[in-house]
Amino acid sequence: MSRILAAFSLAATLAVSIAYAVEGDVPVSGFGALDHVFLILMENETDTDILGNPNAPFINAYAKTANRAADYFGVGHPSAPNYLEIVGGSNFGLSDDYWPNWVGKGCIDHAPKSHDCAHAFTPIAAAGSDNPVVATAQDASQCNYQILNMTPAPKPNNCALYDYPSTPFTPKSIAEQLVETHRSWKSYQESLPTVAPGLAGVNYADGIWSNLSPRAVFAPGEIQKLYAVKHNPFAYFREIEVGNNPALSLERVKDFVGPAGLWADLQGEMPSFALIVPNQCHDMHGYVNGGSAICSSATKAERSWLMAQGDASVRALIDGITASPAWKRGRNALVLVWDENDYSDAGNRVVMLVQTNYGADGKTSSVPYDHFSLLRTLEAGFGLPCLNHACDSTSKVMNDLFGGF
Repeated sequence: MSRILAAFSLAATLAVSIAYAVEGDVPVSGFGALDHVFLILMENETDTDILGNPNAPFINAYAKTANRAADYFGVGHPSAPNYLEIVGGSNFGLSDDYWPNWVGKGCIDHAPKSHDCAHAFTPIAAAGSDNPVVATAQDASQCNYQILNMTPAPKPNNCALYDYPSTPFTPKSIAEQLVETHRSWKSYQESLPTVAPGLAGVNYADGIWSNLSPRAVFAPGEIQKLYAVKHNPFAYFREIEVGNNPALSLERVKDFVGPAGLWADLQGEMPSFALIVPNQCHDMHGYVNGGSAICSSATKAERSWLMAQGDASVRALIDGITASPAWKRGRNALVLVWDENDYSDAGNRVVMLVQTNYGADGKTSSVPYDHFSLLRTLEAGFGLPCLNHACDSTSKVMNDLFGGF
């Protein structure tokens, strides 16, 4: 019996070690420790759509003074998997922009002509295997049907920088890692739904942020969903959604405005890691579901206006951060990055810029990087173990962009 138990114990230990082997060693930082990271995440533009575009004068000027990754890639399509890959090193099996199946409440979909509840995503809580990602999709199905016009032949790296086979994942994000080491995080989401002043987020009723019906608060009709949960990756983790630990809960999701919002925190205490996401009219995404169309990108003129709005939003954020008391405390980095390109059959290469308050800026790096490299770099700066694909040999610490060797 003892041999059987011993064998069972060994097998169980091996199973656990295999399942969780993807949280690895602490990556070595060549740029020292980080106290704060301000990560601004934008939407759906190939780098060549922005660089040289007269409708984005601030970003183009900033690209010449900040450190720029000239060969930086998103990891597949569409948005939600990319956001998860940035904060957790994996798509965790999420294949599309499906919103969470809210724990104990289910999903209620009230978006016009939408049926996404048929695909509602079970919040991440247990180890599993993620979805494979190919570098070059030969047909649209290989990149979640998100690449258009692959004629006469697919462009290289139209989906990702590397092939990423399906791999066991640890069900964890950088938020959990930071809390384990007695540090903090926040997800600042512009236009986070509110019911009344001071009553925000999960109590709202749009079926995407919460599980409630919009008519429970506003009647009749749909609402303009400037906020989108697909751009708020932490809401996909069960521990954060349930919120038994206030440090790992939806209480850590705030708007830009308000007493605990981004602008207020910049004048006081910022978390160690700040994910900053403009609304869908300000992040260059455009096309907002619900009601009449706003910030459309259907015409050339509308695309130009959308680009200009995004540029103005980036300027306000970067000027606000770098002029704030929070920026002056500690060793800090500001990262501006886009999640993916615009679904055209081109390399999934996007703009990625870094500014620090402790080193020289203005460097351009030609080293190939992607979102997993970014996560590995943040973990190196915070002294955290690498997570999931951030542990891959192809995921390099971005020392050249963060002021290291």
